[in-house]
Amino acid sequence: MDKFELVGKSLSEIESFMSDINQSKFRAKQIYNWLYLKSVNNFDDMTDLPLASRELLKEKAVITSVNIKDKQISKDSTIKYLFEFPDGCYAEAVLMRFDNRANLTACISTQIGCPMGCSFCATAKLGFKRNLTAVEIIQQIFLIQADTNLKITNIVYMGQGEPLLNFDNFIDSVNMFREFFQIGARRITVSTCGIIPQINKLADLDFQSTLAISLHAGNQKTREAIMPVAKKYGFDELLSALKNYTDKTGRRVTIEYVLIKGINDSVNDAKELAYAISKLKSNVNLIVYNENEKSDFKRPSKDAVLKFKYILEASGKKVTIRLERGNDIDAACGQLSSKFKKQ
Repeated sequence: MDKFELVGKSLSEIESFMSDINQSKFRAKQIYNWLYLKSVNNFDDMTDLPLASRELLKEKAVITSVNIKDKQISKDSTIKYLFEFPDGCYAEAVLMRFDNRANLTACISTQIGCPMGCSFCATAKLGFKRNLTAVEIIQQIFLIQADTNLKITNIVYMGQGEPLLNFDNFIDSVNMFREFFQIGARRITVSTCGIIPQINKLADLDFQSTLAISLHAGNQKTREAIMPVAKKYGFDELLSALKNYTDKTGRRVTIEYVLIKGINDSVNDAKELAYAISKLKSNVNLIVYNENEKSDFKRPSKDAVLKFKYILEASGKKVTIRLERGNDIDAACGQLSSKFKKQ
């Protein structure tokens, strides 16, 4: 008989399980707090439970079925995790720490691999294997907190996979983070390459977390050349969906734009982007391309990046340049690509 897996269960589900093994509801509340408030991954550390209860739990339950297969720590304190799931599949997540900020941000995955095939992304080279369940998504945060003894304050769905193609599990995991881990909606960001029907669903749900759009171009031709999804969901249609989203939710969207030398980093590219999003309630996050062995694309010059930023700011947009983290461990934007394979 399979053991009862605790992470991902609600208080009422843990209470029901404890009742089944002749334990009190009070003990269930203690376990719930150990899991979600303290991220304890060892029954022996649940010190306010009687020894007999802990031994019974070891026999009947497991805290999580997901393991940390590998961990790399960058010189800037960024940590990249490789998680192994029971079926032998792997996914990666990244913990980012900033010296001048109290926030701890975790970048998590929603799929094993990715089906979108963006030409600048290392994960795309993995292909697609399967969706992660909602429980598998939240277990990434649980394991990071258990490993570091730190409290995650912000979550970004920007790891491996396209979250909106795993829509139901993504939404369920957001609700779990809010209920179990007490992480507010405004501290959660989801990044999508532009799956229009699901963007419309988010609008109808009055989604109050941050929606980030991987746009990476100011016109259909350039976007289609580097992002196959643009062949299905056109540039103008996407902008219309985003306008609908901002109108319904009252929330700004974040335009993510990876600057690639000679592809989309010119002055004209900046002007095109500024014009395209001029009527969209949005901020812009510029990302300097991270070179990797799987691609021939190059980083733009510092001068090109600053000119691009200046043009967008002159158009009235708030623009940031994403601080690069974890380059030395392939944990920076677009670099997640597991080197482990199922034996």
